[in-house]
Amino acid sequence: MELANRLHLDAGQDLSSPQAGTPPAVTLGGLDITFHLEGGSRYQAVTGIDLSVAAGEFVSVVGPTGCGKSTLLNAAAGLLTPSAGTVTIFGQPLAGLNRRAGYLFQADALMPWKTALDNVKVALEPMGVSDAEADRRARDWLARVGLRAFVDRYPHMLSGGQRKRVALAQMLIRDPEILLMDEPFGPLDAQTRQIMGNLLLDLWSRDRKALIFVTHDLEEAIALSDRVVVMSAGPAAGIVADYRVPLPRPRDIAEIRLEKAFHEIHRDIWVSLRVEVQKAYAMGEGKELVGGAGA
Repeated sequence: MELANRLHLDAGQDLSSPQAGTPPAVTLGGLDITFHLEGGSRYQAVTGIDLSVAAGEFVSVVGPTGCGKSTLLNAAAGLLTPSAGTVTIFGQPLAGLNRRAGYLFQADALMPWKTALDNVKVALEPMGVSDAEADRRARDWLARVGLRAFVDRYPHMLSGGQRKRVALAQMLIRDPEILLMDEPFGPLDAQTRQIMGNLLLDLWSRDRKALIFVTHDLEEAIALSDRVVVMSAGPAAGIVADYRVPLPRPRDIAEIRLEKAFHEIHRDIWVSLRVEVQKAYAMGEGKELVGGAGA
């Protein structure tokens, strides 16, 4: 269909930056990552990954379970060393940890013995910020995420959505130039996910950091993103499709899903994603693939 032809981009195709003259925030070039297992065997997680994320761009990565989505994030964060290929951050090769990035994990990483305020303040300790200044900034960020009245609560006293807000404030208080998020809203119920999605869009829209967002939820990916990247089934997973999302901003997560354009791009992306999900299912069941899809 015409819309699909207009929106679909070949994997690895160069994309114009939303911020002209600025080098891409993250570039993965010819990336291969292989894990060495016990007994001398090896597992090739991803191969031939070419992905560029511009400064100010919101890119979601979707794909079957086990396809290496989190592996790409870990490479961009400097937590994994590629077997081949390069990781470039704002035009500079990445060596060691990516200190220009903030990382939000799916699982809570809050310290249970610290209050919400102290959990956010701790992110500033390596930066040498005074306690008084850290206190002021942490209170400001907790207010931004809607937790002004919960600064003295411990994690066990907060709901899942509230803990996720504390973690979001903990990441953003450092003002990272790149945001890496690995299914951050996965454990939350549907209603809380929508609230968190709108909060994330509101915070992101204020200064438009480069953001790579891993999710299993295709609707979430479309509602949030400028682009949606589809990965193939693993092992040796690669990028099989790259779609630009033509929905205007600002967006409301619930309302945007009612738009005709939302359903059209969802249908187009699902055509690519469904094939890979079926492949992953077939391999897990030990079935033969017929016509590129699981039986």
